[in-house]
Amino acid sequence: MGDMLANIAVNAASDYYNLETKMQNLKRKLELLNCQEADVVARLGEEECHPGKRRKHVVQYWLSEVVSKKKEFKSLEAEVNQNSRISRVTLSKHAEKMFEEVKELIDQGTFSEGVVLDVSETIKEKFVTAEWKGQGFEENFQRVWTYLLGNEVSCIGVYGMGGVGKTTLAQCIYNELKNKNLFCGNIFWFTVSQDLNIHKLQNDFGKALKLDLSDEDDEHKRAAKLGWALEKRKKFVLILDDVWNSFLLKKIGISPSYAEYEFKKIVISRSLEVCLKMECQECLKVDILSDEEAWELFMNKHSNGKELPPKVKEIAREVVKECAGLPLAIVTMAGSLRGVVDIHEWRNALEELKESCVGQDDMENRVFPVLLWSFNRLRDPILKRCFLYCSLYPEDFHITRDDLITNFILEEMMERRTSRQAYFDEGHTILNKLENVCLLERCENFDYDFRGGKAYFQGLGVKMHDLIRDMALKITKDSWMVKAGLQLKEIPEEQEWKEDLGKVSLMRNKIEKISSFTSPKCPKLSTLLLSSNPLKSIQDSFFLHMRGLHVLNLSNTQIEYLPNSILDLEELKALLLRGCRTLEFVPPLENLKALKELDLSYTGIKEIPRGVESLTNLKCLDTIGSHLEKIPTGILQGLSLQHLSLATDMRIPIDEVAGLKQLEEFYGGFRSMHDFNIFIKSRPSDVKLNFFHILIGSKNKVYMTDPIPGNFNVKSVIFSNDSLKEGKRGKDKIMLPQNVDSLVFYACGLCSCLFDDIQQLISGTELKTCSVWFEEGIVCIVRMSLEKEQPMAEEEQQSSLMPLHYLEVLYLRHLPNFIGLIRWEVAPAVAPLPRGLFSHLQRLVVVRCGKIKKLLPRSLVQNLHNLNNLSVESCAKLEEIIGDEESDEGFGAESNTVITLPRLEILYLDNLPELEIIYKGTIICDSIKKIHMKRIKKVRKVPFSLPPHAARETEEDESIWWESLEWEQPNANRVL
Repeated sequence: MGDMLANIAVNAASDYYNLETKMQNLKRKLELLNCQEADVVARLGEEECHPGKRRKHVVQYWLSEVVSKKKEFKSLEAEVNQNSRISRVTLSKHAEKMFEEVKELIDQGTFSEGVVLDVSETIKEKFVTAEWKGQGFEENFQRVWTYLLGNEVSCIGVYGMGGVGKTTLAQCIYNELKNKNLFCGNIFWFTVSQDLNIHKLQNDFGKALKLDLSDEDDEHKRAAKLGWALEKRKKFVLILDDVWNSFLLKKIGISPSYAEYEFKKIVISRSLEVCLKMECQECLKVDILSDEEAWELFMNKHSNGKELPPKVKEIAREVVKECAGLPLAIVTMAGSLRGVVDIHEWRNALEELKESCVGQDDMENRVFPVLLWSFNRLRDPILKRCFLYCSLYPEDFHITRDDLITNFILEEMMERRTSRQAYFDEGHTILNKLENVCLLERCENFDYDFRGGKAYFQGLGVKMHDLIRDMALKITKDSWMVKAGLQLKEIPEEQEWKEDLGKVSLMRNKIEKISSFTSPKCPKLSTLLLSSNPLKSIQDSFFLHMRGLHVLNLSNTQIEYLPNSILDLEELKALLLRGCRTLEFVPPLENLKALKELDLSYTGIKEIPRGVESLTNLKCLDTIGSHLEKIPTGILQGLSLQHLSLATDMRIPIDEVAGLKQLEEFYGGFRSMHDFNIFIKSRPSDVKLNFFHILIGSKNKVYMTDPIPGNFNVKSVIFSNDSLKEGKRGKDKIMLPQNVDSLVFYACGLCSCLFDDIQQLISGTELKTCSVWFEEGIVCIVRMSLEKEQPMAEEEQQSSLMPLHYLEVLYLRHLPNFIGLIRWEVAPAVAPLPRGLFSHLQRLVVVRCGKIKKLLPRSLVQNLHNLNNLSVESCAKLEEIIGDEESDEGFGAESNTVITLPRLEILYLDNLPELEIIYKGTIICDSIKKIHMKRIKKVRKVPFSLPPHAARETEEDESIWWESLEWEQPNANRVL
């Protein structure tokens, strides 16, 4: 005991007297981290300039962690310099811990696998547009197209009233420019909106140019940086949609000195005056439709051109006339009447329309009654409530479906359901109905707020047309206050906070503080959205008269502490603090008995708030990305959670997690296979895990990052750092959820054949994604052998390999002994590949597999009719991409045959020093969009039969090699 106390005393004394030394060491380490950060940013600046390149989420996360760590150091340094009341021993321990964290960041920041991803531009950048296009539309399209391709006009104005089809016309132009790969693919689209904000527009333009402007506030310097980035592009088209007020283009870096043939711009506005002030040389008015075109559009949207009964047709024509030739009104009306067959309903619809349009002479005002009629026709109050809720978001805002449905659940807008899956099913049904009646527009693959920055969301979302949103705001103007995305610097004056307000949305503004003089009297207020503001503080008085508040969203703010008055909001059901990085403490929550959702993800909190264990109504708890290291015992055991998200390296009480019998969505990790099996065995048969992302073993932060929030389709399990060996040695059989569709193996002890392990883990056919990292033992994916005296029957063979038939994505990285996808242990003629093997494979990525010489057996290629992306990088001994099967001379005679890869869009070959042959014969791939060939100097022939507008990426210093290549088609290299 005496020795132990002496050691403690010595350590404490060391901490006390060595604080300055530790701070100096930490500072030097941070300087090294700063240099590394600058190098990573420089790499991003160089590589993101190329079309189709997007920075990896892990890189963005690393950069945000570096910024966070630098802020943390400044705070620590200030406390040390100010002789803080915090003890020197505590500060010394903090410095020591931070030194290790900075060291870990430096180790992570090497990014040996690169900092960017190769993303198919065709997937992410094309607009979904209507199929029907009338004669007037085609004429307008041809006029704009002629101006774009000619040299006389550099700036084109497109104007007309709201809802007349200006944006649709521009979207079709954009898509066609992309399809034909004109202007070197440099086609930029920005939605300006009513509240013009140059700073935001500069940010958007900078992002499109892969230019980081976050460290520069001066508008003129930002513009100069944009101009410098644009000069590298030489040719580009700029499309500015929804321009309400004119502005100087030099503010976004576009110099008047640019030659006309290099730069084209299209300005879309409701005002001819705005187009002229933007120096448009030709202005094209988009007019309303003629009577016949209006009828054609209505019939196309209502019944796909099928004839209506004569009596109904007569009334339908009258209905179309009430839409005044405005496409938005016609499409909305057609959607609302789709499926109506009773002539009485048609008559009633016409009568209601005529009554609502009386006295409306102005065209834009006249369309509101038409849109309002479509809203009233919804009948179902749930549909109406959900539709109106969408107007709380800013103009032109893209909303992910899952985020929106989550909000429907929080607001209790839908029927009560027993499970979250049932809620989400109903939510998707509601959004489908609103899309079908054309009150919401479908959108997909877009950027959105994440961790205080932007992330790319690959999935479905919705948005509202401006006029439809205006109509929704008119409906709610007496009981809602919506000032979202208006760049407000202060909250509205107190007199604007009426007593009967039900919902207030101030999201995405510039509000920094709420003063003590503000205390709105809003006893009926149920929803307050303050997310995405630089809000740092809220005074206690603000919530004093909001005792009925149900939903409080402070996500992505800079709030440092929560006012104590929040604890009096006893009816609060959702407290959302996602992305509040500076928030380190949340007061005790035991008073908030009604709370159902608590989102603490990506906050600075280090401990679970007191009182969480008493929140018996809590259904969702999210702490992912916070600074929490553990969930203390006793927190979870009394809860009935349906959703739980934890950091994968957090220490958790396994028995309490296993006791959450209602859990449907889980993100987290287990230290051992034994703990994982306890969790899986505890799952009741009638409650299915619908969303899960589970790590087994220790976390490697470089490669194992969090999934993008709002994506409730993930069903993945990660085996890490020998965890699979533990499962094989242990008594318990490894148990996986039956619906798992993604497996990741990271240095976990695989055997020589991947499929030998996979077939022991899963028996179903749902596996879609498989990733294998740093596995020294793996040699192949599938072994073709004769384990019986007689060859296996084809049906039996297909059945045994069924999990690989449905695989869509396969990543193979850092496999030093890997020799190929297929390993024949007998002649291929004796053990041929089964039909269907890899037949659903869309993406194949192979990186740093040192022993592989031939990637794809030719007999396998006939199965790869869904392959979209083939990427091979840094495989030192690879000689052939598609080659003959090993040990089978019979195949060699046909090695020059034609093969087809009908869906291949991207071929990425990089740093393959021994590669000589892509394929000896001819490859037909009519869908090819991009060919990237770099550092493959031994290749002499490119075997592709290509479509006209294929795109390609090379370095300039490869031009001699490029010109020397032999192509299957004459002059193909020049066409590309």
